[in-house]
Amino acid sequence: MTTTDTHPSTTRPQTTRKDLVLVGHGMVGQRLLEALFERPGAESWRVTVLAEEPRPAYDRVHLTSWFSGTSAEELSMCPPEFLAEHGVELRLGDPVAEIDRAARTVTTAAGHRLRYDALVLATGSYPFVPPVPGHDAPGCHVYRTIEDLEAISAGAAGARVGAVVGGGLLGLEAAGALTAMGLRTHVVEFAPRLMALQVDEGGGEVLRRKIEDLGVLVHTGAGTQQITTGEDGRVRGMALSDGTELDVDLVVFSAGVRPRDQLARACGLLVGERGGITVDEHCRTADPHVWAIGECAQAVDGRVYGLVAPGYAMAEVVARELTDAQGSFTGADLSAKLKLLGVDVASFGDAHGTTEGALEVLYANSREGVYKKLVIGRDGALLGGVLVGDAESYGLLRPLAASGAPLPAPPEQLVLPASLGAAAGPLVLPDDAVVCSCHNVSRGAVRAAVREQGCGSVPEVKKCTKAGSGCGSCVKLLGTIVAEELAAGGVEVARGMCEHFTHTRAELYEIVRVKGITSFRRLVEEHGTGVGCDVCKPAVASILAGLGNGHILDGEQAALQDTNDHFLANLQRNGSYSVVPRIPGGEITPEGLIVIGEIARDFGLYTKITGGQRIDLFGARVDQLPPIWKRLVDAGFESGHAYGKALRTVKSCVGQTWCRYGVQDSVGLAIELELRYRGLRAPHKLKSAVSGCARECAEAQSKDFGVIATAEGWNLYLGGNGGMTPRHADLFAAALDRETLIRTIDRFLMFYIRTADRLERTAPWLERLEGGIDHLRAVIVDDSLGICADLDELMARHVDTYEDEWAATLAEPDRLRRFVSFANAPGVPDPTVRFVPERGQIRPELPGEDGKSPQPALIAGAHLEVRTR
Repeated sequence: MTTTDTHPSTTRPQTTRKDLVLVGHGMVGQRLLEALFERPGAESWRVTVLAEEPRPAYDRVHLTSWFSGTSAEELSMCPPEFLAEHGVELRLGDPVAEIDRAARTVTTAAGHRLRYDALVLATGSYPFVPPVPGHDAPGCHVYRTIEDLEAISAGAAGARVGAVVGGGLLGLEAAGALTAMGLRTHVVEFAPRLMALQVDEGGGEVLRRKIEDLGVLVHTGAGTQQITTGEDGRVRGMALSDGTELDVDLVVFSAGVRPRDQLARACGLLVGERGGITVDEHCRTADPHVWAIGECAQAVDGRVYGLVAPGYAMAEVVARELTDAQGSFTGADLSAKLKLLGVDVASFGDAHGTTEGALEVLYANSREGVYKKLVIGRDGALLGGVLVGDAESYGLLRPLAASGAPLPAPPEQLVLPASLGAAAGPLVLPDDAVVCSCHNVSRGAVRAAVREQGCGSVPEVKKCTKAGSGCGSCVKLLGTIVAEELAAGGVEVARGMCEHFTHTRAELYEIVRVKGITSFRRLVEEHGTGVGCDVCKPAVASILAGLGNGHILDGEQAALQDTNDHFLANLQRNGSYSVVPRIPGGEITPEGLIVIGEIARDFGLYTKITGGQRIDLFGARVDQLPPIWKRLVDAGFESGHAYGKALRTVKSCVGQTWCRYGVQDSVGLAIELELRYRGLRAPHKLKSAVSGCARECAEAQSKDFGVIATAEGWNLYLGGNGGMTPRHADLFAAALDRETLIRTIDRFLMFYIRTADRLERTAPWLERLEGGIDHLRAVIVDDSLGICADLDELMARHVDTYEDEWAATLAEPDRLRRFVSFANAPGVPDPTVRFVPERGQIRPELPGEDGKSPQPALIAGAHLEVRTR
């Protein structure tokens, strides 16, 4: 990189190379450079890039990950060797101030003047800030660059309540960032629903409900009228058009963007009525030497595209034009798949069903927070859709809609969960279906990369085709296509956990165990790539915890945990937390009941006896968790691990001690099992039960492992599940004595933990286990693999090294520092939580838009609907 002027005059050098000046180095500008140097003829250009920002192009799509620890360097999209390899001169922090089209020169803010043969404007867009009074007060921010995020982070350190103006994609990402930093957060959206451009009314309602469940207060159909300030001039509140007054001290404007077309206007280039540099289908302006791409350009269809995929397509068109080939851009796919505050949202194709005669197939389940809509044409082809809460099928449905091919199955089967309808079976996309819209890569191109280019993994396909290197929503589908193509060619398919590890969870477990690895950093450095993601980090955290790698809130492990594990408590829909002490076997003393009752009374907690025979206390603030648990621990209670992927409860009936039908001591066995397996970290939660007779009052056959007493001994059942897809457990062994029973359960649990996939319950694990229950019996009873001694040792280590996580947390001041509602005001209660009666108890609740209780669900229960427009 250099900051000197390599073109001091306007006289053309005596050389055959031509001068290309690229104005702007964002994602689209970098893509232009990559596309140019991939083509023959690029060597005829000498390239200079003039950038306003102080750093090279970075991934703005995943900008929010900066808040969770991803560094600016990790977000960078421009390897230093790329510039040197292609002789590109990049000037940072020196934007173009003026264009002289007659002389074909640009002048930078620093006064440097450069001549061009071709000029490409990739200046992007700027955040729109509504011109309301107080919009420029200290405490107001925009959400666009890394510098913006740094300013928001600094401002949040001294704030209590934040508001985001704008309920679109970036607005909800900003709300998620504020919430993660501990601020009570409002979202203000002028439209009648969130993400109005992407989702319909039904999808918007489900999205709103799920986001409100996370503690974010949503105000739709209301505009911002004024930002109010205090005596110090800083933000102190917001006034909305519906009369609502919000007490906030930090505001983030994310109300859309506007094209940065000022340079074009100043030099006389034509711009659209609502902004955007007017270009033709070749992305060329009215000046034959000037092109415009990305968010600053108005395409030939009259639209300004705010997504990265159309910008990339424009960049590739210009790269072809610069190398004497033809390219055209006439429009782009606006499909998008996002995860906003943990909620999956996707829309594709004709999402709003505007096509004449279109049919809509709807599935809505308000209890689970799932909404799916498919738009079907008269000819039966898929036109588009909206997915909220469950966007798993987006990767397949979007290219299917784009291809125009007939649906391979009735549309109802594509929206219904497997538990409610017949499985649709594998859907095969045509080869011309575009699987990566960011880089316009078809299924056929991916297959060819595997078959003809020798690519054997998703990362190799990414490098070869660039598929999956944009927004990333197609990565799962890429994995499926790659695996199918490899299998078709007789190649053994590697099924890695994610793009950062080619190993499965089971393989990573063995690597960690055998090599004694104690950190994610070392594991990814030695056996993976990159910095990890929200798939592999929690999975590895569970492996490390399961192998006794210290307290989960110490050092690096704390950063790997899921939300609930961060505070050793379950986050509830209103932003408060639940407290769940362990009550083994459901047995509790009067003194213990009194302690729990006094704590619930003193802290104003809502109490409920659960189906797992313990008492849940709801409504605790983060800062209340340590004093609550101090009293519980002093009274002899332990963590119930309701927050972790671990053993939850061992339910029991009263057994022979009290019941006239009981034949064994079910309570005593349940207590022994729960105390033995407490804190055992697993791929997913574990539930168990012990029934004292065949009447099965504890419902042991719907549990991951269940025990039923008989007069001859104990019957062991494995692989049950009472969730969305219930499964009866299989009888594994009968008439076992107590010692054999416990040894068998020990081995079952450790073999499951060693070999299951991430987030895989015992029921699907057993169903996919080759050889099924007979194989499992051979492994843990007959020791067919010779690993029973290892399984026994692993369980013995767990039992010997167990410590209560809450007792250990209370004993270490450093661990307690995270338990504050507001970093700058420890112990201050959240003013936006109010308390309402719930059948005689006090229950904390977030107010609705009108300050009253939240609105009831508009879609009750689950239903499927087919309708015409």
